[in-house]
Parts: sequence; C-alpha cells; structure tokens
Amino acid sequence: MDWNNKVNHLDVFKNKRVFLTGHTGFKGAWMLQILNLLGAQVKGYSLAPENDHDLYHQIKGDELCYASVIGNVLDSHLLHGELIRFEPDFIFHFAAQSLVRRSYEKPVDTFAVNVLGTVNVMEAMRGLEKRCVAVMITTDKVYENKESGLAFKEIDHLGGHDPYSASKAASEIAIASYRSSFFPIEKIADHQKSIVALRSGNVIGGGDYSENRIIPDIVHSIEQDELVHLRNPHATRPWQHVLEPLFAYLNIAAELMENPTRVGNAYNIGPDKEDVLDVESVTKKFIHYYGKGKYQIEEHPAQLHEAQKLVLDNQKIKTDFGWKSRYSVDDAIRLTAEWYADKERTAQEITITQIKDYQS
Repeated sequence: MDWNNKVNHLDVFKNKRVFLTGHTGFKGAWMLQILNLLGAQVKGYSLAPENDHDLYHQIKGDELCYASVIGNVLDSHLLHGELIRFEPDFIFHFAAQSLVRRSYEKPVDTFAVNVLGTVNVMEAMRGLEKRCVAVMITTDKVYENKESGLAFKEIDHLGGHDPYSASKAASEIAIASYRSSFFPIEKIADHQKSIVALRSGNVIGGGDYSENRIIPDIVHSIEQDELVHLRNPHATRPWQHVLEPLFAYLNIAAELMENPTRVGNAYNIGPDKEDVLDVESVTKKFIHYYGKGKYQIEEHPAQLHEAQKLVLDNQKIKTDFGWKSRYSVDDAIRLTAEWYADKERTAQEITITQIKDYQS
C-alpha cells in the first residue's frame, strides 16, 4: 500500500455507517469533522461535552452527526441497542478516561470506563450480523515503562504505574482476548469482524481544553495573561499533531475492510526519534509561534508519578504500510499555536482548513 496516495483516497468511507464513541471529546471531534468531509454517516455515542467551549460545540458537532447519542459506555444495554440498530460498517472506539492525574483521583471510574467500556463495545459488536471493522484506540502509555529511554515496540510487555496507563494496558488484554476468542482471523468468513488496537503518541492540536494537559494549560495561561507553570519540564514525549494518528486510524481501517489478513493486531503511531521533545522545549516553541507568553518551572518532589521518558518505535507501521509522519514536531506545535491564536476565523473554518491542508 502506498500510504501517501491512500491518505488522499479514503472513498471507502463515503456513505458508510461509522459508529464513533467519544465523539464529543477532543480527538473524537476532529475525527467527526474528517468523517463528515469524507461523506460518512456517523452515529456518535459519548458523554455530553464538559462545557460550551469544547471543540465539539465549536464545530457544530450535532450537525455533523447522522445521530448523536449522549450515553455512557458502561451502560451496556443502551450501547448495545444503539450500535446494533445502526448496523455500522466501521467502529472507532475513542471513549475513555484519558487523563493521568484524574486517574489518581478516580481510579475505579478509570478502570471501569477504560476496561469494561471497551468490553461493552466489543460485546455489542459480537451481535452484528454483517461485515464490520473496529479500531480500538489505546495509547503509547500501555507499555511497562522502566524509564530506559528505549523506544517501545509492539511486542514489548504491557503494564502501567498510574491507573490510567494500567487501565489501558488491561483494555488491550481484553481486546486480544476478544480477538482470539470471538474474532479470529482464520474464521473471518464466519464472524465477519476485524479488530485492531492502535497506540498513538502524545497528540496535540487545536480545540483541546482538557485539564492538566500541557497545551491547554499554556493556552489558558497566555489568554489570562499569566505565567505558564511547568510541573514536569524534563518529561519527554512523542509529540504529534492530531491529524497524524487520525488519518492513520482511517487508513488502517480502510485496509482492514479491503484486506483483513494483512493487518497486524496492534500498531504504534508516533513520530521519529528526532521529534521527541521535553515539555519545556514544547512550551518554548508554542510561545514562539503563538506570539506571546512566559513560563516558569515549578518542580515538586512529592508530585504524582508520571513517566519521564516515553518513546515509541514506529517501524512496524512503516514496514506494513509505508507510513511516515507528514508533520515534524515543529510543524505540529506551529499548527496548534496558529489554531488557538487565530481570532479571525471560526474554529470550524480553521479545523477544516487544517484537515484539507493535511490531505493536499
């Protein structure tokens, strides 16, 4: 597969039914806008947006959906009914409790949503009597991280120190179990289901207003004319623009639909090693491209544990699909800063422009 050609030819989604969990979230809203541009019929299933300023509202998300269902993935009865009645061709499972610090505050909720919620989606999928491809979104934090600085490969041990990381690793074990037990590739003619787990790096982009994430924290401080406070300035992450993993998800899903036997069980989607930066460097670059802002470092020895070094090995997706990042980390930070700094256009106009620029 020629990835750079295929990224422009996602016609397989036109008029297809896509069940998108977490469609009101940051990544979910970007995916909803892309799918709308591709001509898909999207049924969203998610909790309500947290506030009126969320990206979902800014892009008029309700108007982009064939149907928008406000529901919890832990409500198995509601989820099962909505998915089965819709009869989707594709499922993209984004819904999750995705914040590390919140996982310390609400560990039970985090494990419930991230593990049982994922199981509920797959259990509903079992009830479909048609061909269906499911893309299960996990994270780069699923690996047992011993802070060695080595890039994680898909075959490395799963684990997690904090509840968020551990819950996403546990969800991957559940995904593997369902794949082996109910959706084995050798019996695809019978069950007609394909499922893959995709692990992306630290995603940045316009419209993220989550608490305790570096970009939203920077934007909030700049717009309030306050200092940006960095609690973990030396932590390194595989930063990438949100469009990189989203188009990877779409292309892998399209390939699964067409050639289910040539796609692996899981893939890392992350930048090359030279695009791995520490938090302080990201902050400096963002302030530069935004045009204003100052920061100060506030390190607290007793703060909650977060991994300091995290690097993904992206060779498998390169080998299998010829994939490569279109944007450097500098591009990703610049585009993100430009999204927030642009006060002339609407959020939807900026988002659509950046999507089309990525495709062109």
